Amino acid sequence: MAGTRLTIRVPADFVLARDACSYGYFLLAPNHWEADTWTFSRLLELEGGPARVAIRQPEENGASARRVTLASRRRAARGRPLRVACDRTLNASERASVRGQIARMFRLDEDEGTLRAFHKLDPRWRRSGRGRLFRSPTLFEDVIKTVTSCNVQWPSTMHMNIRLCEVVGRGGAFPSAEKLARTRASTLRGRCRVGYRDKRIIELSRMFARGEIDEAWMTDTATPDDELFGFLQTLPGIGPYASANIMQLLGRHSRLPLDTESVRHGKSVLGFTGTDAQIMKRVHKHFEPFGEHAFRSYWFEVWEFYERKAGASETWRPKEVASAFTASNLK
Repeated sequence: MAGTRLTIRVPADFVLARDACSYGYFLLAPNHWEADTWTFSRLLELEGGPARVAIRQPEENGASARRVTLASRRRAARGRPLRVACDRTLNASERASVRGQIARMFRLDEDEGTLRAFHKLDPRWRRSGRGRLFRSPTLFEDVIKTVTSCNVQWPSTMHMNIRLCEVVGRGGAFPSAEKLARTRASTLRGRCRVGYRDKRIIELSRMFARGEIDEAWMTDTATPDDELFGFLQTLPGIGPYASANIMQLLGRHSRLPLDTESVRHGKSVLGFTGTDAQIMKRVHKHFEPFGEHAFRSYWFEVWEFYERKAGASETWRPKEVASAFTASNLK
């Protein structure tokens, strides 16, 4: 791409392929992971309009998939700066925005000491280095993606996000709060296939567009988890599951977003029996000892199960994963 080039320093333990491909949202539009070249790309919404960015982490000594294993490729990339290619020239303000949005997606500001504490508490993930979880470049996008992932199978979530970008977003970018706030419910339901979520998405978008969501308070570490969890449940369409998921996307991992997938995990991986409600309680109790890192421990167990089904997440391709992660294939 002909345009601005940026170099972004990362924590010493950061591996793009591992940490980008760590949570399902990396597969949702407008995100794109190129499994052959280990390149993450997407459109970012900027003041001068959308810009496509392609992000790579060049490996030491030019390691490639043809010559080395996934594990050795990860080691060769670890801690090396990100190279960002933009499809147009950015001004200073836009460059700062790109840096900020990339830092949020990959949690580049997450303290290495926090991850060491997690690995001490749950040593299963120390060798792989897992700890960071991918998220969207903005809280607003995370919230809408969470709404599209409730009470639905994964292929439908993927399709909803594709349509939101194609129908509402500028040039295929994820739509802004202002753009979605002006969208008709009939458009979201008929053309984006969001179903009953149409009015809730618009209501949430209007709240963000009007500045009624205090993101500073939500991201302030001094804000108690209980207060944040309670506030989130006052938002349109945000119940306990969605609230817990948004909390981990905000960097608070003490709560588990329990749903039917948690029941599947409890049965197939943990060997729990009983009613769905009983299994959910047992799953919650099982991960309770991990405290502020409970979600990380839970999620990486779930992710490990997915990788046994579909291979290492760095190798996933969206169309293949859409069919792989259905209820019938995850039993």
